[in-house]
Amino acid sequence: MTADPLVRRWRPARPLDLPAVLGPLRRGPGDPTFRYVPGAGVWRATRTPDGPATTAIRVDVALGVVEARAWGPGAAWSVESAPDLVGESDDPTGFVPGHPVLREAWRRHPGWRVPRSGQVLEALVPAVLEQKVTGREAWRGFRSLVRRYGEPAPGPVDQVPGGLRVPPSGRTWAGVPSWEWHRAGVDQSRSRTVVTAARSSGRLETLAGLDPAEASGRLRSLPGVGVWTAAEVAQRALGDADAVSVGDYHLSSLVGQALVGEPVDDDAMLQLLEPYRGHRYRAVRLVELSDVRPERHGPRYAGRDYRAM
Repeated sequence: MTADPLVRRWRPARPLDLPAVLGPLRRGPGDPTFRYVPGAGVWRATRTPDGPATTAIRVDVALGVVEARAWGPGAAWSVESAPDLVGESDDPTGFVPGHPVLREAWRRHPGWRVPRSGQVLEALVPAVLEQKVTGREAWRGFRSLVRRYGEPAPGPVDQVPGGLRVPPSGRTWAGVPSWEWHRAGVDQSRSRTVVTAARSSGRLETLAGLDPAEASGRLRSLPGVGVWTAAEVAQRALGDADAVSVGDYHLSSLVGQALVGEPVDDDAMLQLLEPYRGHRYRAVRLVELSDVRPERHGPRYAGRDYRAM
């Protein structure tokens, strides 16, 4: 018999578009730690400082409230941090969407905020797996490793299509043998970065209490963690509205297409985003939420299969 959940309800300070806010936390459509269930909201399995937890968050539009329910040893931590997770502490003050594309996206997506999970390792591991490979490759590897080394999520997850699994602990990530990384399609460079970070997981989690700029700097001191990876973590775990994923394969082209009508490189992208300093990720995410898409040229990159090497 499943224990009753801990429940927290609150009235959000402004509109909340739950799928748009929490969507970046999902690592591909088959992510075993994350499910969006129409009518039941977002279900997320996580490993809190107090232990595993399953959190279900939904918006009751009729009552104008957000409800978070959580099960497991980490339930209290999860419901306490749920408002931050959905961006309740995000402050858009000072952001002026001067470009027409940004103004329109800002108007159409008033419920988007910058999320803040406060869970650094859980954001870092999949970000590292996404370094220099296609999203499909990275998601496949993450899915495989979580299914093998994670654990069943607490609570009534039989209600969730496909079920849920809690991601591995730092100790477990650090102990994954080399052949299992290879079997999951993860090359030695990325697996070494994850293992090194996992061995420092305790110190990593303290970064959530620092200023995002300082926390990102400390992240970049880890071997194998550069500007792109640190930004991807800051956008999800630290609530950093200014973190730009410099080095992303598609991002500069998308931002350039939206703001000047043609693809640009990273340096030009940063120049275009300079008027929005302090909110550069906010501007980038609005571009992503807009209808602008860069033109595609040539065949789609199929990726590499490290398991065959």
